[in-house]
Amino acid sequence: MTDEITPFTIAVPQRDLDDLAARLANTRWPDEIDGVGWGLGTPLGYLQELAEYWRLRYDWRAHEERLNGFPGFLTNLDGANVHFLHARSPEPAAIPLVLTHGWPGSIVEFLDVIGPLSDPRAYGGDPEDAFHVVVPSLPGFGFSGPTTEADWGPDRIAEAWPVLMSRLGYERFGLHGGDWGALVSRQVGVGCPERVIGAHLTMLPSAVPTTERGQSVQSGQDELGYAMIQATRPQTLAYGLTDSPAGQLGWLVEKFKSFSDSRDVPDEAIDRDDLLTNVMLYWLTGTANSSSRIYAAPGRAWGAEPPKSSVPTGVAVFPKDTGLPIRRLAERTDNVVHWSTPDRGGHFPGLEVPDLLIEDLRTFFRPLR
Repeated sequence: MTDEITPFTIAVPQRDLDDLAARLANTRWPDEIDGVGWGLGTPLGYLQELAEYWRLRYDWRAHEERLNGFPGFLTNLDGANVHFLHARSPEPAAIPLVLTHGWPGSIVEFLDVIGPLSDPRAYGGDPEDAFHVVVPSLPGFGFSGPTTEADWGPDRIAEAWPVLMSRLGYERFGLHGGDWGALVSRQVGVGCPERVIGAHLTMLPSAVPTTERGQSVQSGQDELGYAMIQATRPQTLAYGLTDSPAGQLGWLVEKFKSFSDSRDVPDEAIDRDDLLTNVMLYWLTGTANSSSRIYAAPGRAWGAEPPKSSVPTGVAVFPKDTGLPIRRLAERTDNVVHWSTPDRGGHFPGLEVPDLLIEDLRTFFRPLR
């Protein structure tokens, strides 16, 4: 095991794309009760239409080229091969920034923000707002998977990110994350506060009111079934998701519908091709199982009081997100110096409202530079 960082270019064999098309064409579809809509999960008609678009019109090669438009690398962190994008800024005042996704997301969440954050001058912004942008795939996700150990939860990942930043030559850095990425980013600040310039989060579970059973009052039990399955029986679930692209698609897009600022279908809020590129990073890498295992990794019980964080923390509360944090609760455990309430967007702001996320990141980090 070495500290080596090697360039990595995504190059999916054509046989994998042909196999995907054949599986989609031969999907065995389930029945459906009339009139249930999204009430029991992803509707049959919507998924059939989306799967047909995926098979006949979606162009993976174009999106593969887009992903490869950012410098990609692999390195081994604590026994896991981790894939990451790294866009160094041309600006001398740039500060390092790690963007961390969650589930059911991927590095696709940040493709629209990397350019404006790393080279604001080229996008009509202030060059003083520049960042060196690092976008890792969580261990077990995409080209950082599958993992071979069961304990790749947020605490272990939070120990790996500072190692990655040291290898890249960055002593101090900022952090941003949503979903699991928020938990990881916050925990990096708890573990090595002296290295963290600030942590910008879009989710803070310790600041969300919960029921006596530890469930988010806002999310409700009907929105947590996926998490309970992935936390207890990810292996059983993985057989269907790994064998059936329609199954993988239905499992992921249902949460994009529930957690985004959409009314009828998720692609009202998120570009359809971006949704499918995100699904492709699960399908092509066979990481349905290892990505689900993040829910089963040992760690603190959901709703348990977390260790306090002293690092400057910014929280962006997008209105259609799930489990919206409350500031007075956040201030019990975190050093909150920035709190924003954008007027639109949900759980995936990098995909839904990248302009608002970019501006909020710039606003938060300006006084911390």
